[in-house]
Amino acid sequence: MSNLVILPIIIPFIIGAVLIIFAKHHRLQRVISGFTAVGMLILTIYLAFLVYQDGNIVLEASNWPAPFGIVLVADMLATLMLLLTSIISTACLFFAFQTVSSDREKFYFYPFFFFLIVGVNGAFLTGDIFNLFVFFEVMLLSSYALIVHGGTKYQLRESFKYVIINVFASALFVVAVAWLYSVTGTLNMAHISQRVAELEQTGVINVIAILFFIVFASKGALFPLYFWLPRSYYGPPAAIAALFGGLLTKVGIYAIIRVFTLIFYHEPTFTHKGIIVTIAGFTMVLGVLGAVSQFDFKRILSYHIISQVGYMVMGLGIFTPLAVAGAVYYIVHHMIVKTALFLFAGATERITGTTDLRKMGGLIKTHPVLAWLFFISAISLAGIPPFSGFFSKFPIILAGFQEGQHVISGIALLVGLLTLFSMMKIFSYAFWGKQKHTSEQAKTPIGKLLLPIVPLVALTIILGIAAEPIFQYSLLVSEQIMDPSIYIESVLKE
Repeated sequence: MSNLVILPIIIPFIIGAVLIIFAKHHRLQRVISGFTAVGMLILTIYLAFLVYQDGNIVLEASNWPAPFGIVLVADMLATLMLLLTSIISTACLFFAFQTVSSDREKFYFYPFFFFLIVGVNGAFLTGDIFNLFVFFEVMLLSSYALIVHGGTKYQLRESFKYVIINVFASALFVVAVAWLYSVTGTLNMAHISQRVAELEQTGVINVIAILFFIVFASKGALFPLYFWLPRSYYGPPAAIAALFGGLLTKVGIYAIIRVFTLIFYHEPTFTHKGIIVTIAGFTMVLGVLGAVSQFDFKRILSYHIISQVGYMVMGLGIFTPLAVAGAVYYIVHHMIVKTALFLFAGATERITGTTDLRKMGGLIKTHPVLAWLFFISAISLAGIPPFSGFFSKFPIILAGFQEGQHVISGIALLVGLLTLFSMMKIFSYAFWGKQKHTSEQAKTPIGKLLLPIVPLVALTIILGIAAEPIFQYSLLVSEQIMDPSIYIESVLKE
């Protein structure tokens, strides 16, 4: 069974390479890509179920035992992230079939799409801190190609900041890994955890921990390293923006959660309840203020990415099983809803030809299904019951009050209100009021565009209705990752 762990990495890698050969055959590329995406979804569902039933699965590459060889580790958190990646990538891919032009397709859109998935899945599965860097680079190199795909002037200009900040973060990542290796003498994350526990997390270890936090915070768009995101995510086509908005920043958040529950967890008063909680508060406030100030559909959603990752990091900062479970639940909710919202932005742009809210209006009259599906997703993002946003925020905020973190909990409640305000601004401008698009635009068919979005909206409803079993699963994930001995024993077999 351990060989299953490498399939989420090797399958998209092989398919990406094969699709390069068929770059000029667009229909064949779509068929191969579609079947692969569905197959990956089935595989990740099975892998998540297997780990839930039987425990962690560890693959030792070339049968070299840990910590001397490279290992891939599938635990509950990693397999949950793999499953979410498959759901989001499948939805975005099928949306891209309808929206990405043939001019873009011929410039290796599908190969880069699958190479991006290779990097993302590898980052979730690796048990080696240096290979975490390697998979981050695979993901980022593919994202560089996708974010400028089409080569418009705006994309090239705004993506420059995205590239620069990530190159800087990658250089700092290497420095942090080298420093950690010089102190611990190992790169295996389970073994590093043991060594840090023996050395005690003080002095230089705390400095290294902060270096890693800065690296992952820049990739996860946390304060103050979020400035590259809003304008960069505005330029690409909706399918790519949805993939980035739903997925990429969460890889950085995953890395923060993994490292600060497995390795740097010995000084939570300093790292978690001090630095991480403070950064989370600033991230939430400044992100939502940016969203409130905008009058563009995609830019509002882009700023909301920043404010919403603050909730995830807040849960980690509070650092109780309840709070971390809420953070896990919130990641699930946000990845699904945010992807759907970006795809809605693409669908409305297809009809109106713009994402400027001041030039939109009356879509509820001509496309009521689109309007009400968006409304469900919008209020779910804002945290209105009975949808997933409410049940994922509630445990985080409750844990905050229980732990005496009243300031950050109050900020979280305020940010929820401002999120609702900004989402209702989109609804009132774009869907309500006087029709501003032409009668010809009103006839634009969008049924095929809604097909990949409907399952995402259904999932946010299910995540709310079935909140209790979903939260129990999140709690199991939380308890597992907050007990490093489970991860260590499965990898080092002690």
